[in-house]
Amino acid sequence: MKKLWAILCICTLVLCACGKTAGGSGETEADTKATAAESTETEGAETGSAEGKGTLILATTTSTKDSGLLDEILPVFEEATGYSVDVVSVGSGEAMKMGENGEADVLLVHSPASEKAFVEAGHADEDGRKDVMYNDFILIGPKDDPAGIYAEAPNDAIKAFQMLSDTESTFISRSDDSGTHKKELSIWEKCGIEPSGDWYVEAGAGMGAVLEMANETLAYTLSDRATWLNLALDEDLMIVCEKDESGVLYNQYGVICVNPEKNDAINYEGAKAFQNWIVSEETQTLIGEYGVEKYGAPLFTPNAQ
Repeated sequence: MKKLWAILCICTLVLCACGKTAGGSGETEADTKATAAESTETEGAETGSAEGKGTLILATTTSTKDSGLLDEILPVFEEATGYSVDVVSVGSGEAMKMGENGEADVLLVHSPASEKAFVEAGHADEDGRKDVMYNDFILIGPKDDPAGIYAEAPNDAIKAFQMLSDTESTFISRSDDSGTHKKELSIWEKCGIEPSGDWYVEAGAGMGAVLEMANETLAYTLSDRATWLNLALDEDLMIVCEKDESGVLYNQYGVICVNPEKNDAINYEGAKAFQNWIVSEETQTLIGEYGVEKYGAPLFTPNAQ
């Protein structure tokens, strides 16, 4: 009888212990869920804070997009700063017009004379324009080179353009007020030529589109080197003139924050963050590395001061 009583006592103690353990386990699970919920809320708040920095409108030349550079570097900026970037890819002239109208926050363009005028007219913030990088322009033409430029003027842009006019070889102009278009017009001016006629085709299009047109029609055109290399249209086309020692084919890019007094919608903090970021040592390294693995040389050379 005593043995039976002892067994019953032991069973009772075990059951009580199990009940307490089960209750403790339930409390622990609830605590864990509460902690996870708090953690999720905290993460959500942090994410919301990053997203809350807003969207930055970057007006830029088509070459920075068509070359693939922006696809390479913008995700790094967005992740590092929490800003998202809307890219408006147009000619440099149109990009600066957007800046004048307060329709963009920051500009990445390549028409130094026009950029200087933009700053002097008060359309930029107090820091004005900053150098970012450079590459060069090249004259592209069909491999049979009907104008004979590669044989006669492979490193003389002025003579090459003169030969285009003399032979009336089909030339496709961007005709979009871009930095490339302005460069083309400056070379014609140095030649003393106003191009016109059926051989001179005014496309009114971006760099990638114009190169595709030149490829389809086997025509000549002026291109930045980065877009040319990225599109790889060298089956039927080739570089017929490049590396002019006079510097006429030099292609400098600059970054400009739009004057925040334009309107209340200007995201000046985001624009400043982008400008400071793109001229930083880390980003300059990224720019200098772009294209090296694929082409054996960078598509742009960083030169921020």
